Amino acid sequence: MTGPAVQEVSVAQLPPDAALLDVRESDEWAAGHAPGATHLPMSELTARMDELPDGDPLYVICRSGGRSARVAAYLSAQGYPAVNVEGGMQAWARQGREIVAAGGAQPQIV
Repeated sequence: MTGPAVQEVSVAQLPPDAALLDVRESDEWAAGHAPGATHLPMSELTARMDELPDGDPLYVICRSGGRSARVAAYLSAQGYPAVNVEGGMQAWARQGREIVAAGGAQPQIV
C-alpha cells in the first residue's frame, strides 16, 4: 500500500518567500541550514505539530530528499499543503544558495 503522491519542486523552483521546514536532526541543522528555515526534526514531528510554520504550501527539506518526502507525505495526509524539495540541502548547496551554521562556524551539509 502506498501513501498519497508527494508533490515535489526543485531548489530552483522554490519561491523566494517559501516557508521552509528543515526536518534533519539537530547536528545536521547546526552544521548548515538555509537562512529563515524552521527546524523541526523528523523524529520530533508528531509531538511538535503545533510548531509548524505557516505556509501554503509548506516546503519540506532534509539532506537529500528522502526524509522530507516521507514528512511531506505525512503532512499531506494530515491536511497540510506540504511539498518536498528534491535533492534537499545537497541540491541547495549545489545551486549556490546561502547556508548558515550555528555559532558562526563554516557552514557545511552533513
